[in-house]
Amino acid sequence: MGAYTNGRFKMPDEPFIDYYQLMQISPAAEAETIQRVFRLLANRYHPDNPQTGDPAQYMRVTRAYEILSKRETRAAYDLAYQLHNTRALKVFELKEFAPGIDGERNRRMGILCLLLNRRRSNPEAAGLSILDLENQTGFPREHLQFTLWCLKESGLIRQDETTDFAITGDGVDYLEKNLPSHQILYELMKAAERGESDRSDPDLAAHNTA
Repeated sequence: MGAYTNGRFKMPDEPFIDYYQLMQISPAAEAETIQRVFRLLANRYHPDNPQTGDPAQYMRVTRAYEILSKRETRAAYDLAYQLHNTRALKVFELKEFAPGIDGERNRRMGILCLLLNRRRSNPEAAGLSILDLENQTGFPREHLQFTLWCLKESGLIRQDETTDFAITGDGVDYLEKNLPSHQILYELMKAAERGESDRSDPDLAAHNTA
């Protein structure tokens, strides 16, 4: 999960866990919020809960709380979190997202996934800037402009006064309807629910065959 050593949060070889995404809270969440959300999730996933118990998920949220509830370990984790989030998601390197008609359609779905994750985890600041999208997709903004225009014209995203892009209610409905048929992104979204990211997953590149 990660270790705090000599003032630094060192990540091992296993996939990075996004504790904020896992708990569906903002990286700016107050300590009181972290504690309240943890209690809710712990009750839901506790192995003794016969309806919704999930031992693996319970261990994940407990570890998240251990890290985020303490000032020193949270500060160290946040440094690793910021570094990790400057890397593009490997899913966008797959051939399904290459230039062309099919790739364009997949890029739109990918952008909607990113914006949905953002809205769910940080509703008070639900948008992503063009720079954020460049960093997360690995695409230059020149390649994203047509994608974003199409999504805006369809009413699936909006652009607020800060120029950030955010998913709309229609966008959420569209994504929920179409995502199950898009296996790669569906698996990515399910992984995000566990706080997992494909930024550090070398096996994902195996899908990108010529």
